[in-house]
Amino acid sequence: MSVLRTLAAFSLAASSIIATAPFTAAQSTDEDELLNLPTSAENIAAGLEADAYASGLLAYVWGYPLVRMERVARTYSDVPDPKPATSYRAPVNRIGWATSLATPDAKDMPTANNDTLYLSAVVDLGKEPYILHVPDTADRYYVVDVFDMWQNLEHYIGRRTTGTEAGDFALVPPGWEGALPAGITRLDVQTDKVWLWGRLRVSQGEPMEPLMKLQQGFTLRPLSQRDNKDFVAAPETLPKMPDTAGDPLGFYKQLAFALKSNAVPPQDAALFGQFARFGLTEQGFDDSKLTQPQRDALIRALKDGPKVAVSALSSAGTERNGWSWVRGLDDFGYMYPLRTLVAGPYLGGQGEKEAMYPLRSTDSKGEQLDGSKKYVIRFGKAPPVDAFWSLTVYNAADKMLIENPIQRYKLGADTQGLKVNADGSFEVPLQASKPDGDNAANWLPAPAGPFYIILRLYQPKDEVLSGNYDLPQIDPFQ
Repeated sequence: MSVLRTLAAFSLAASSIIATAPFTAAQSTDEDELLNLPTSAENIAAGLEADAYASGLLAYVWGYPLVRMERVARTYSDVPDPKPATSYRAPVNRIGWATSLATPDAKDMPTANNDTLYLSAVVDLGKEPYILHVPDTADRYYVVDVFDMWQNLEHYIGRRTTGTEAGDFALVPPGWEGALPAGITRLDVQTDKVWLWGRLRVSQGEPMEPLMKLQQGFTLRPLSQRDNKDFVAAPETLPKMPDTAGDPLGFYKQLAFALKSNAVPPQDAALFGQFARFGLTEQGFDDSKLTQPQRDALIRALKDGPKVAVSALSSAGTERNGWSWVRGLDDFGYMYPLRTLVAGPYLGGQGEKEAMYPLRSTDSKGEQLDGSKKYVIRFGKAPPVDAFWSLTVYNAADKMLIENPIQRYKLGADTQGLKVNADGSFEVPLQASKPDGDNAANWLPAPAGPFYIILRLYQPKDEVLSGNYDLPQIDPFQ
């Protein structure tokens, strides 16, 4: 029997029930659309399509971080040969370090900073905990974030939270009940894989050799090999994710694949149960029973999902003096659109106490920042932070750093030759061409086309967190 014939039969049966059921005045209300809606085949088909769209859209916004993290786990453990100095890729269960600051050629990470050397490690905890040892960094800023596979930032290890003395930290998977040796800090995580994402401060112009030696002091070993200094994790390749080429519903197949090794969080069980109506369950994604309108609705949901994520900048963000930023990047709660946005173009973002990331794409007139114009950024004083700050420009299209003739990819607390006035104020020319005048030393190069900027504030002080610090204005000029 065809789907439409089945719907017609259902409609006829429903109509007969309605015809014999009592109908009271209390039920007869012009405002209640459901009470007056015929159970026709047409309405049922439209309802299935609408339900597929709504459920599919929610599934994308909820599930994208898991898919993204599983993709990243495979990408960041696929080490190129030769490995670029800006790359932090490493095999599974090994630490990878960048040995050079990011440049426009570094394409792994959108919105990469030009302040720190990145660390990355994809850790499989399926057999036992792993021990991360960190060396004494002598108060040098560093942080290692522990992300689960849902892009939840579960733990910070670093200057702000655990200090900069040497230490050992155990990454403990769900359900592990063993004992840890004395002196090891236990960090329980919610998934059997985690992603370690670290940053090590580099001041402009300082030699890299001592930093590379410091990097070697960060080690990662399974608990059973904790004291084996010669241990090197055996090669491990993660199972391939489903190929989505040419498959407009491929995302749902990848989500179903990711759920095989990442249990639905208990607090999301009821939400996940709704997705069975379009074929997504713990057993996988079965699209064999979908009508064409349902398929079309799911495809449309996947196109609109990214827009819902981007809208989180408005619904979850704060705007002040033209700058936008969001709080709670280490505690998303039920803000699924925000979690998806961060997992995408802002992967690895941290909570506001560790770092704040005010973002701006418009000038003081509300117009898009564009390299065809010239701007000046006026700081009343340097941002108040306990670590350091920087201002970075990115192409609007690909979210990458800007190539420029002086190879300056950011301006910050360590910029050599930065001209600051006697009262602590300073101005930053923001334009594509080299400026003239007294503030030329403060030039921050911009691209030829649309761009945006991020003001990074590492370990911001209370003046920033409370909103009492006046973020700088960006004014166009000729």
